[in-house]
Amino acid sequence: MDEKKKLFSSILFPASFILLLWIIKIGELVFSINLSHLGLLPQKLQGLIGIVTAPLIHSGFSHLISNTLPLLLLGVGILYFYPKSAFKIFTFVYIIPGIFVWFFGRPAYHIGASGLIYGFVSFLFFSGIIRRDTRSIALALIVTFLYGSIIWGIFPQNNGISWEYHLFGSLTGIACAFIFRKSDPYKRYDWEDEENEEDGKNLEISHNRDVEF
Repeated sequence: MDEKKKLFSSILFPASFILLLWIIKIGELVFSINLSHLGLLPQKLQGLIGIVTAPLIHSGFSHLISNTLPLLLLGVGILYFYPKSAFKIFTFVYIIPGIFVWFFGRPAYHIGASGLIYGFVSFLFFSGIIRRDTRSIALALIVTFLYGSIIWGIFPQNNGISWEYHLFGSLTGIACAFIFRKSDPYKRYDWEDEENEEDGKNLEISHNRDVEF
């Protein structure tokens, strides 16, 4: 698969998922309905459906807009760099945080896809460290910069934000980084090898100078 086809296939799924989120939100507006009751309600049987539906529901367009670009960038990055394990990672990060939020979350409706964002950022960052993949680390840091106060989002707050989803999403992403650490081996590019060779030559010259002096 050439790079253009690989990039297109990496964009297709995240873009389709984001389109679904927008269709749901626009549908709420057009039909004057509120789907917040499909959010995740901890420790309640009727709240179990939220494990599946909560990431699809957003409180407003500003909420959805703030999640759209990070979801696209992270989704494309994971599918592009980790194509063999990407859908497993998506499934884990989509489902597992919701299970933990149902058991341990506050008694309120938890909605939104930001748990996915935290899971993807954590996966890319820690997977990059484990594999020494600077591309993953760079993408995670870029999204962290664009998303604003992402670090503080995992701590308890009183502003109506589901920090529980953020926390368990992050922990799931870290777990995925370890679980899939041997999948999708890191492909080194020619320019990286050239840089390493150049560094080796410079180090050798430096050693030689030390011996001469």
